[in-house]
Order: sequence, then C-alpha cells, then structure tokens
Amino acid sequence: MGLTSKSTGLKAIDKGLYKINSNDKTVIALAGNPNVGKSTVFNALTGLRQHTGNWAGKTVTSALGAFTYNKKEYLLVDLPGTYSLMAHSHEEEVARDFICFGGSKAVIVVCDATCLERNLNLVLQTLEITKNVILCLNLMDEAAKKHIYIDTDSLSAQLGIPVIATSARSREGLDKLLEAVEKTAENNASDSFKIRYIKPIEKVLDDIKGVLNNFNLPPIDKRWLALRLLDCDDSFKRSLNDYLKEDIFKNPDIIKALNDAYEYLNKNGIDKNNLKDKIVASIVLTAEGICTDCVRFEQCSFDKYDRKLDKILTGRLTGIPIMLILLAGVFFLTITVSNYPSQWLSDFFLWFEAKLSSFLLYLHTPETIYNILIFGVYRVVSWVVAVMLPPMAIFFPLFTLLEDFGYLPRVAFNLDHHFKKANACGKQALTMCMGFGCNAAGVVGCRIIDSPRERLIATLTNCFVPCNGRFPALIAVISMFLVCGITSAFQSALSALILTAVILFGILLTFLVSKLLSKTIIKGVPSSFTLELPPYRRPQILKVLVRSLLDRTVFVLGRAVISAIPAGVIIWIMANVNVGDISLLNYIAGILDPFGHLIGLDGVIILAFILGFPANEIVIPIIMMAYMSTGTITEYESLAQLKTLFVDNGWTIVTAINMLIFTLMHFPCSTTCLTIRKETKSLKWTLLSIIIPTALGILICLLLTQGLHLFGIY
Repeated sequence: MGLTSKSTGLKAIDKGLYKINSNDKTVIALAGNPNVGKSTVFNALTGLRQHTGNWAGKTVTSALGAFTYNKKEYLLVDLPGTYSLMAHSHEEEVARDFICFGGSKAVIVVCDATCLERNLNLVLQTLEITKNVILCLNLMDEAAKKHIYIDTDSLSAQLGIPVIATSARSREGLDKLLEAVEKTAENNASDSFKIRYIKPIEKVLDDIKGVLNNFNLPPIDKRWLALRLLDCDDSFKRSLNDYLKEDIFKNPDIIKALNDAYEYLNKNGIDKNNLKDKIVASIVLTAEGICTDCVRFEQCSFDKYDRKLDKILTGRLTGIPIMLILLAGVFFLTITVSNYPSQWLSDFFLWFEAKLSSFLLYLHTPETIYNILIFGVYRVVSWVVAVMLPPMAIFFPLFTLLEDFGYLPRVAFNLDHHFKKANACGKQALTMCMGFGCNAAGVVGCRIIDSPRERLIATLTNCFVPCNGRFPALIAVISMFLVCGITSAFQSALSALILTAVILFGILLTFLVSKLLSKTIIKGVPSSFTLELPPYRRPQILKVLVRSLLDRTVFVLGRAVISAIPAGVIIWIMANVNVGDISLLNYIAGILDPFGHLIGLDGVIILAFILGFPANEIVIPIIMMAYMSTGTITEYESLAQLKTLFVDNGWTIVTAINMLIFTLMHFPCSTTCLTIRKETKSLKWTLLSIIIPTALGILICLLLTQGLHLFGIY
C-alpha cells in the first residue's frame, strides 16, 4: 500500500462551472475553512510540486495534484478556503460549484479540531449536497495541547460519514485518510445526514423536491437544490442554468411550486427577508448540538500561551508599537544583510559581462547590436537583479515566517479599526503587507476582500506601500543625505527607523485616500467580516524557504527582468541618439527641468521615473547615466561617490526629501498596472491607479518646496 505523488494540470470549461481534465483519474475535492491546515494536507498527499491557476471567469486561485494509492490514480483538487457554501464571495461560489458540478467522487472536508463547532457548518452544508464526504479532523496535536478531546466514533455515527483524526504536519492519520478516500470513492454512501429545519420549511422543501424529480438534473441532492431555489440564490441559479444549458426557472411548474412555497411560508410567519436567517440558524444549532455530544473540554481548555501572547501582540497599548518594531527589525535585517550579496552579484555580473562581450565580438556582432545588448539590455537587467534579488531573498522569507507563525492576521486585527474609520475593509491590512514585497502581488491579494467596492479601494491604494523595487532608492537617498556623518555602527539602525517612518507616512496616506475615495467616486459604508485569529504555530522553515524564494522571489524577479529588457533598449537609444550636441535623454530632461525645479526635483529625476516605469530599480541608474553623460548604466564604487555626483548636479537635502516623497508616491510599475487592468478588467480604474498617487506626490512636493521658498528656507 504505497502513496506516490506528482503535479498535474487543470482545464476549466464553462464560465462559472468547473470540469477537470482528469485523464481517467478519480477526482477528489478538498474543502475546508481558511487556516485549518488544508494546504498541509494537500501537500502531504500530493507533494510540494503542484499546478496552480485561476478558475475560468474567476479571480480565484486553484491548485491540483495527483497521487497514487493502492495502484489507483487520484486527482486532488484543492478548493479555495471558505466558511460557507452560500456564495457570499467568489471563493464560496467556486467551492460550491465544483462540489456540485465538478464530477468529484468524494469530498474531503478538513476541519480544525480546536474549533470544531465553527468548522462543522461547512461539513453540514457539504453533506446536504453529496453523501460522499470524509471529515478530516486535522490539528489533533494542537487540540490535545488545549485539552480538547473529540469522540470521533460518536461524531462519525451521528454524521454517517468517516471521521479521520490527523496531524498533517507530522503525517499522522494520513494512511487512514487515504483508506477512507478509497472506500468512499468506490462505494457511494447509502444515506447521509440531513439538517432538520422548522416544519414549514421542511414541508415546502418536500413539495419543491417532488417537482424537481421530473427534471434531468445534475447528480446532487434534490432537497438541497430545492433549498437553494427557495432562498433565491441567484449565483447558483446562473451556475445551474449554465450546467443544464437551459433556464429551468422559466418552467411553469417550478414557478408555481416556488410561488406556492412562498405563500405557505408567509402564512406561517416566514418571508423571503428572514428565510435565510432561519436556514442559517438551523445549521448553527445542529452543529452546536453535535459538538455538545462529541467534544469534551477540560477546565484549562484554552491555550494560555496563545492568550498571553495575544494580550501583548493585539493589546490596545502594545499592538501597534510592537508591529512597528517588527517592521523596523525586518527592514534593519534587509538593509544590513543585503549589501554583501548585492556586491557579490554586481562583481559576478561585471565578470560575466567581460566573457559575454568577448563572445559577441568573436561572433563579429554589429557594433550597434553589440552596444544595445551589452550596455543597454545586459547592464539594466544585471543592475535590476543585483539590486533587487538580495533584499527580496531576505525580506520575503522574514515576511513569510511572520505569516506562518500566525502574526499577519494580528496585524489586520490591529489595523481593522483604522480601516473602518476610512470606510474600508480591515482585510486591506493584509493586502497592504503583501505590497511590501511587490505591489502586483498586493493587488492580486485584494481578492480576499469580498466587497467589490472595498476591493477596488484596496487595489487603487496598494502602491502607497513601497514595494521591494523602491527600497534601494529609498535606502540610498536616506543613507547619503539623512544619516551621513553618523557612526557606521548606527547607520543601518537609523536608516531602518527613517525608512519605517517613510512607510508609516505611506500607510497614513493609504487611510486618507481610502477615506476620500469612499466619500467620492467609490461611495459606500464598510462591510463587516469574520477575522479569524489562528493559533500560533512553529514556522516550517523548509516550507517557508521554498514558498518565499520560489513562489515569491523568483516570480517577482522574473516579471521585473522581463520588463527591464525592453527598458534597457529604450534607455540606451535615448542616451546615445543626439539632438544637436546633447543626447535625447538630456534633451528631454532639459524640457522637463522647469517643472522638476517647481516641485523640488529636476528634469533628470522626472525623466528617470518615467523611464523607470517598467522597473523601479532602474531609476537611480538612469539619473547617474544622465548626470555623467556616459550613454550607459554606470556602476558606482560607494555611496559617498554617488552623493558627490548628485550634489555636483544641484541636489540638496530638500531635493533628497522630495525624492523620498516622490519615490513613495508615483505611478505603479508596468507589472502592477497590468495586474490592476487584469484584476479590475477596467482601463478607467487602471488609469486612476496611475493618476491618484502621482498627483498626490506632485502636490505634496510642490507644497513642501514652495512653502520652504516662501519662508526663505530653500
């Protein structure tokens, strides 16, 4: 009895409905609430390698993996984490539709053993759709630490399905889970647990079910189907019509059955507005009754360690300060450690440049092509990699460790009140954190926000958090102009503190702009949401390194390199094509110079930001190239040398401060803009995401510069 695994592919057809190209494999669905260890179960069964993609017509990520058990091949489909199947969000809609129409032979529902009652709601709703369900009771080790004991035999008897106790991190119970999957997939359950609703609802469900028996419907429970029609679930109606290729709701028999049902319910004091509340109440009460019979708590059932730690990390007086200290600590480590690998990479690329040059000369490459490839493309790309890779390789693992530890939901908890005041969603705190690594990743992360209005606000304001590509410019300017003369032992610490202050300014702007948007073009009130604080867990170092370095660092770096290649060509052409006696680069910079001086910068800086649209990392190199009139990206030996170059070209401390402001507030990079266009499917919102931060950055720089002029300071 062996288990082998491999990755596989996904094929989605029919908008909103999901079919898997299983290649004759038995399809198994994997469902569960967020933070129950569902991904750990998935990885344990299929291996770390997996195929990911988006469901057709949805901005919801999917993952698939294949495994073999007892010489039989299975395809495991990891559904998005969801608390319910009542389709309040894209994630719930995807999970529900796949369970209904995806052709899975069984559904594994992963539950957190430490809070079974809440998780059981999803199990009960799944059981109403299909009989072939396996309850994977995960995190049993954590339940034992919290003195929570579950009678799995009694739970299995009440639900009528296999209940398997597991600790997926240590692979305990997975063999029994696989055995249950095999049996359930081969032998359809003869009976399943039914939630008992109040008598009027039960009566009309039976009547509607009788009418539905006359139709050729998908292999899902007719009683549950009647329930969805009764509570006016429009998203399910659309999915069902797409599956059937016809609109059954125009059928007179169904119309009459529903009208009769509503009339009967009204006579019994139940109308459409409170029907869903009655349904949800029955589910909750049923889950509570089952847990009362099956779950036993000892007197000290809570985890004292978690409670004590939460009092500190989410305390009214301590939560925000500790968050800032951790943020400054991450920046300090990133700044301090990344200098060395950056220099190593720079030296390597310089060495390789000589080898590549010799090879191109050996091939008798035409001079123009040679110059574009070496002094344009190669130098821009090598600069991007040398400057961007080391900070990302440090920042992303540190950030992922905090995520794996369970701290990021605490950040959202600490900032939720402030986002509510801005008429935004507290989950925006999580998407804002994602933006530190890459604004494009932060925009994609906005999918976790259910409200379209609040998701749009989070998308438009995500770039107020500086991404990894803007850190080098921020750090360089801070080091040259704001901490110069400080003892070297304290420079990194002070740089980290100033950088943290710049970040806080960006967060403050996020609140202000979110409030402004919610009062003007994206009006609305903040919605409520359930924010789960998962237990603290020991981070899995290997998994963190794999996920942060491969899934995040390499992915973000790859997109930056792809954007930097055409940028290198354009920059080289502009630097080497002359207009009169000066290069096109300096000529355009001269045109922009009056506007640049108006806001405390200069034409070269403004042009560098424009040409840096593909990748923020190349802004400083373009400034250097224009000042030195070298026609190519030039390496500098020290920050002192770079500061001398800048000061000789008119930089002052006011220029440096405006540079920090405009680096923080300007249009997103090309990758982020393309991501916004893809996520919003709107050119209007993409243009606004460019205009809003740029206009605000210009305004603040203008007010600062002209204000200092007015008082004779600058």
